[in-house]
Amino acid sequence: MTPNPNPAFPTLDAPAIAVFETVGERRATRVGDYLYRAGDETYDFFVVLSGEVDIVLDGSGNGDADDDERVITRHGAGAFLGELNLLTGQRVFLSARVTGAGMVICVPADEVRRVIATNARLGDTIVTSFMARRDGLLTGAASSIRLLGSRFSVETHAMREYLTRSHLPHEWLDPEGDESIDRMVDQLGIACRDLPVAIVSGTIVLQATPGKVAEYLGLTVARLPDRCFDVVIVGGGPAGLAASVYGASEGLRTLVVDTLAPGGQAGTSSRLENYLGFPTGISGADLAQRAVVQAERFGAHLTSPCTATSLHEQSGHLVVGLADGTEVGGRAVIVATGARYRRLPVEGLTAWEGNGVYYAATESEARACGSGPVVVVGGGNSAGQAAAFLADHGNDVTVVVRRPDLHVTMSRYLVDRIDGHPGITVRANSTITALDGETTLRSVVISDAYGATTLKCVALFSFIGAAPVTEWLVGCAALDRAGFVLTDRSLAAAHLDQRWDVWNRQPLPYETSHPGLFAVGDVRSGSTKRVAAAVGEGSAAVRSVHDFLAFAH
Repeated sequence: MTPNPNPAFPTLDAPAIAVFETVGERRATRVGDYLYRAGDETYDFFVVLSGEVDIVLDGSGNGDADDDERVITRHGAGAFLGELNLLTGQRVFLSARVTGAGMVICVPADEVRRVIATNARLGDTIVTSFMARRDGLLTGAASSIRLLGSRFSVETHAMREYLTRSHLPHEWLDPEGDESIDRMVDQLGIACRDLPVAIVSGTIVLQATPGKVAEYLGLTVARLPDRCFDVVIVGGGPAGLAASVYGASEGLRTLVVDTLAPGGQAGTSSRLENYLGFPTGISGADLAQRAVVQAERFGAHLTSPCTATSLHEQSGHLVVGLADGTEVGGRAVIVATGARYRRLPVEGLTAWEGNGVYYAATESEARACGSGPVVVVGGGNSAGQAAAFLADHGNDVTVVVRRPDLHVTMSRYLVDRIDGHPGITVRANSTITALDGETTLRSVVISDAYGATTLKCVALFSFIGAAPVTEWLVGCAALDRAGFVLTDRSLAAAHLDQRWDVWNRQPLPYETSHPGLFAVGDVRSGSTKRVAAAVGEGSAAVRSVHDFLAFAH
């Protein structure tokens, strides 16, 4: 490859072009030809041999008053076209139009994936470029997806969280108090009852939900030609993503389904500073996105939002039932559903969730808070990371914790950062006992041994304990008293039924009381609640899956 200061747009050398000559076909181009258009369900990979191709963001149908298009970049000889959606199967966000006649090599997407998997040098170049291009789209072509919805809408917040955590380029437009956006809504003939609305490549999705938008983009199980895999991984947090990388890289047909988007709780962390290999820290979102691309590079399928609701055995496979009625089968299943934060025992809490009460502190929530005062509840690392992030964002932060101090439950580096930050106040031996506000949250009541204090705030971030997401497993796997999944050495003889006599063996590492069903990460009883531990468990469980499949065979 010819050196290029911009990793998003490298120039292929003759040996690299020769690789694509063997798997693609030459095609002459004429000025005005479209190699693909925004909204196409699939597209091919193109290498430009001669001529020029513009990558265009089309404003038509996106609510732009002038319907202008914008040229994102121009590709010349030696360049290649494409972006991460070629690997993920998402619909195309941009159009590719020929502006200088010439010749291209057209390569089917499946062949490109094979090249990426088998040619390390060329694969690295393509994947690095695709990732850089997606990062560019998040800012330079954000209007590829437009979300119209009120800042006071829980549904709008859910859509923003989904788009952000899924690393999808989007622009949020709030009609509240903005007459130009209000006029846009009128011009598009959208009624208030239709909000939030997503506009994707000219297609208008009314009453938009993550499920509706994901289905249109091609990110759900519906897009997959197969419904049966070697291993189905339920949950896309660090443990599930690690399992998907190791499973796919070792040749297992791998599917990951997640309730919202890959990353889990770690994906909402603004900065992970104690994760091995990142001395300056990395955000949970960036770590998750890198893992997703890595898994997809090896051929894993990741779909979301897909909530597992049931599990049963059929014809030698474990069948996972999803909330939309779809079923997917695996020769083995890895449970990596993690845990969700518990809700505060405060009257009226649900009325503020997504509209002043949050369970994650990312850029999306920070923008919603502006520079107003906020309250963070909890004494664990997630609470500490959120407090530091929001304080650095310019908010005055009050940390409320039931214990006398933070040292028992929070890592030392975070305690030191909180103690030394002028924008953070810690209220120990305290609890939240009431919430108040009108359209949005305006204050909370903090109670301690000396009485109750009303504190003004624009948002409350709650990180109090965690409950395992195991409702769908009841009756399928043995659980401990708190609902976490028991595995291998934690299983007593009473947990193992006659199936184990047939197998004539003991449970493998990370295997549950059900043969072929494994559990890793925060959902597993006795696990260490750390990102690194979850990654280790997810990767190690794949070895047990191989052993199980060998027994089954």
